[in-house]
Parts: sequence; structure tokens; C-alpha cells
Amino acid sequence: MTIHSPQATTPLAVNREGLPFEIDDGIGTSANLGLLVLRTDQTIEDEFRFALPSSEVALYEARLYSDVEITPANLLKMSDEVPGTVGLLPDVRFDVIGFACTSGSLVIGEEKIAERVHEVLPGVKVTNPVTAARAAMEALGARSIALLTPYMPEINHSLRASLMARGMDIPVMGSFHEPDDNRVARITPASIEQAILELGSSAECDAVFVSCTSMRVARIVEQVEAKLGKPVTSSNHALAWHMLRLAGYDAPMPGLGRLFMSPIA
Repeated sequence: MTIHSPQATTPLAVNREGLPFEIDDGIGTSANLGLLVLRTDQTIEDEFRFALPSSEVALYEARLYSDVEITPANLLKMSDEVPGTVGLLPDVRFDVIGFACTSGSLVIGEEKIAERVHEVLPGVKVTNPVTAARAAMEALGARSIALLTPYMPEINHSLRASLMARGMDIPVMGSFHEPDDNRVARITPASIEQAILELGSSAECDAVFVSCTSMRVARIVEQVEAKLGKPVTSSNHALAWHMLRLAGYDAPMPGLGRLFMSPIA
């Protein structure tokens, strides 16, 4: 039995099908950025909305499977998820792909992550929070870094050793010791600011890096820098800056801290 709806039998006053149209270059007239976001992450989209230009730069995200508990074994498993997650991104010409996990970048390896992305998008530029943090500290001229994390000791000391092996001097470190990524996303910016000021006040450091894409830092960077008198960046903050610079977006961006006023070194 065929059911006819009233809408199907009501005559149209105007029916203009096959309307003419033009095509332009889309949203990303300056850059198309692709971001692989952890399934558990509740923070990075807000941080990137704050840090990226309001026009000219398009951001496309795909969620990558990750476990809530942050352990080396769980982090390593994410490597196999990268190609399939890249495949979920839309069919645009990407300038840069960002892998949004700091500790995962170290456990899997920066080069390995790029290889997994290139299985799907050969030749595209790839970065991650570790690569971005290194580039950020170089651009800022920072030599000795205070490291703030939410991680447990096993991850903390492995992270510090890995960053130091990549040329970062880290004489100061502090952590909230929270293994649950859902709870990390709820650590208040006020708590993070207090920790940054405590660690960053040490004469042994000339900059602060806050590790973990779940930590809410980007919106407080400028105010914390004004109090501390030293540059501050984080996984999300540095990653957004590095993706923009790799894509050729070099304009200084006031209101986002010293890093966003700096070109890539």
C-alpha cells in the first residue's frame, strides 16, 4: 500500500530545482588543519577555538580511540588507530595533521606517528604536542623548562627523560598525579595557574610547559605570563601555534601569550 503525504500532493508555489552556483576554495582559504583528538579528550576543541583565527583557517577533527587510564601500554595501542582515524577526516587538501596526545607521542614516537599518518595522506606535514613544544621553546629562546603534568610518576619521569633526550633541559617538575583523563579535564584553570606560578617561580627555569591535551591552559596563558614574567605554553597551545606556522600562517596573534607573537625558528 502506498501512503501519500499531504506535502507530496500539495502544489508548489515556486519550484526552482537545479539552481546555478559557483564554487570557491572553502573555509580554509589560508590553511586546512586536521586534528586527531583522543576519544577521552574534553578540552582541546575549546582550546583550539580560542587559539585559531576566526576566519581563513579551517579545522577538521576526527576522534581517535583511547583508554581513559593513561598508561604506557594504553598509549602504545593508539598507534594502530592512527590510519583509520585519519581516514575519517573529510576529503580536503590538508596543510598539516596534528596528533593530539603528548605522552602518546613519546611512547609511540614522533616519527612513527608521522609514518602512520602518511599511510593515508602521503607527504602532508605532521606534528604533535612534543614536536610542537620543542619548536615553541626554540622560538621563545627558552633553555631551562619547568614541566607541569597531571600524570602519575611512571609517566612523569619517562616524559622528562624523553624530552631531555630531545634537547630540553628540565630541572623543575610538578604533577597533579591524576591517572583518569576524565578527571584531568576537570582540573580548574585556577589550580593550573597556581601550579604554574609555583613551579615557574624557580630560578632554575626560564619557561613553563604544561603537558597533556586535557589540561585547560590556553585561555590563561597571557594572564599567567604577566604574573610570572616568563613564557608559558602547553600541549594544546603549542600544538595550535605549530600547526599554524607549519601551514604558513605567520601573522602575530595578540592575546595568546608570547608564543603566538613569535615566528617559527
